[in-house]
Amino acid sequence: MSAFRSLAPQAKGRTALAVCILLIAAGAWLALWLLDGHSHTLHHHPSHHSVGHAGTSGLAALLFVAGWALMTVAMMLPTSLPVLTVFHTITRRRGDRSLLVALVIAGYLFVWTMFGVVVYFGNVVLQWLASSSLWLTEYAWAVAPALLLLAGLFQFTPLKYRCLDKCRSPLSFVIEHWQGRHDRRQAFRLGADHGVFCVGCCWALMLLMFVVGVGSIVWMLILALVMGVEKNVSWGRRLSAPLGVALLVSGAAYFVFA
Repeated sequence: MSAFRSLAPQAKGRTALAVCILLIAAGAWLALWLLDGHSHTLHHHPSHHSVGHAGTSGLAALLFVAGWALMTVAMMLPTSLPVLTVFHTITRRRGDRSLLVALVIAGYLFVWTMFGVVVYFGNVVLQWLASSSLWLTEYAWAVAPALLLLAGLFQFTPLKYRCLDKCRSPLSFVIEHWQGRHDRRQAFRLGADHGVFCVGCCWALMLLMFVVGVGSIVWMLILALVMGVEKNVSWGRRLSAPLGVALLVSGAAYFVFA
């Protein structure tokens, strides 16, 4: 009976953590829905600016990255719940447990936000190249099917499955990355490492937002569900190959019929 009494607070703590994460994600979804009419914030196509337009370009970058971070909170933060729950349980005797969990979340979101920075400046380079080449401008439509093919091919790569295995083994991941020394820095590092593996298995699917339309709530929900199942459901790994085939077929059909 005492064992059950000792487990009860842990169960309540895990439930409270899950509720908090889901409420945060729900708030992010609500914000994205409210901003849906202004989806240019996320779907901004940056172009080459002169030095005189540096301020405008900087504001565009800030808006894009802020929107990307919000999208990450909505779509990806809930998929990190298994790792957060395990970490919450392991640190149950610490008085600063809430702070440590918050640092893990901060590290995780930091990596996804940095990926958003890379995406933005990658887009800047592509836009600059397109503006410098008539041929690239003419075939700009090919970016969408190319992203579909890229995402489809990535579904079959060893890197995809290595990162996916790390994400799907929360207990071993936390034990491997948490020794309790330099606790705050290590908690942030644990979240960042988890973010790296999460980006590693999901980056290609996230780039599909530029195919279906960044700011499209329905497609965001579908992609978030697919990535969540892949990462956290027992049969999720079996989804990867059929999804890859579907993406390859879609990309090929886009090229043929566009």
